Amino acid sequence: MRGVGLTLGALVLLSPLLSPAGALPRYRIQAAPQLHLTERNELWELDRRVMPCTYCHVNADGGAAWNPFGQAIQATFASEAREGRHLTFPQALSTLLQADTDADGDGYPDALEIHARTLPGDPASRPEQPVDELRAAFAAAGGAEQFAPPKKKAGK
Repeated sequence: MRGVGLTLGALVLLSPLLSPAGALPRYRIQAAPQLHLTERNELWELDRRVMPCTYCHVNADGGAAWNPFGQAIQATFASEAREGRHLTFPQALSTLLQADTDADGDGYPDALEIHARTLPGDPASRPEQPVDELRAAFAAAGGAEQFAPPKKKAGK
């Protein structure tokens, strides 16, 4: 009986971290590991704080209103399609980050904001480091190539 109580207690404590469906949407499941946001968090798929909806959306619960970074991802899909390239979501995300753009206009390129764990679509969410210091740390960590789409496993 004590085990049931502990299990229920754990579920109650974890419930604020879970989305209504109990899992992250598909795009966030693809993007979070690609952007290295899941490191040292084995339960990242159950934790909405790993990659909040506000990474790309205006509203904390997602939905139709896109913030500047979400709009930049959409624009990347559209411009690549006009050139005859049909990208997957991980490819579009990587393409956008390699472009070294600053969707929210806060002076920090999107890739640097992701590296610093701030929100690239919210101008109020900015890294604390000066841009030059952050750019050097980002380059030392692998630059935009670290956000390349994951390699397909052999035989798949």
